[in-house]
Amino acid sequence: MIPLEDSPVTRDGKALILAYDHGLEHGPSADFGSVPETLDPEQIFEIGTHDAVTSLAVQKGVAETYYPSYDDSVNLLAKLNGTSNLWTGEPYSPQNWTVEYAAEIGADAVGYTVYSGSNHETEMYEDFRKVQEEAHSEYDLPVVMWSYPRGQGLKNDTKESVIAYATRIALEIGADMAKVKYPGSRESMEWAVQSAGEMPVVMSGGSKVSDYEFLSSVEAVMDAGGSGLAVGRNVWQRDDPEAILDALEQVIFEDATADEALDE
Repeated sequence: MIPLEDSPVTRDGKALILAYDHGLEHGPSADFGSVPETLDPEQIFEIGTHDAVTSLAVQKGVAETYYPSYDDSVNLLAKLNGTSNLWTGEPYSPQNWTVEYAAEIGADAVGYTVYSGSNHETEMYEDFRKVQEEAHSEYDLPVVMWSYPRGQGLKNDTKESVIAYATRIALEIGADMAKVKYPGSRESMEWAVQSAGEMPVVMSGGSKVSDYEFLSSVEAVMDAGGSGLAVGRNVWQRDDPEAILDALEQVIFEDATADEALDE
């Protein structure tokens, strides 16, 4: 495991990852329809320059095209795999670019989705092994796992025992940080964090909700010992992304409550 306390993708060991891999995963209408300007990746890179954002997670084509203009102001988290929402089979996320190429572009870390519980689980574990070993041994790059249990046999992918299992899987197969869905309460998140040992755990932001509901869930994650947040829609779908990032900065890095952050 690569310690992340001094990594450029964290601040004091905590992370606020701005995720923008949705275009491949969900398509342009699902997530960008309500805020059409977010179809333009440059708008998201501008948002990513906010002081609270510790890294921006994007796919290969977006990184190639836009990151060179922002390499001094944005830390790049290269999302190495992904699949379209048009795929209807058992969950599987193929690798779309190499660790070597991500490092050449200037990535500060790499990200990889693993769907434990899918019929393709063994193949994805093997894919992850190759990425993790190359990232560590050749480039000293940390690996963030999108640890998302999913498959035809899994009925509830946010059940507390499932999320705790997700963080443990990430630890066991070598991730440096796990991104998991929120299991619904501080107590459930605490179990997930404890299951990860010393590996940092961040919450996936999910679909857009109210400011208070969103900040309260982030507060619960931090109280549970979590290391922060990986968020997309709950930031860039808002009319004022900077305001919610200001509030998130207080909750994640300054130990503020949701009420205190909203008052500010």
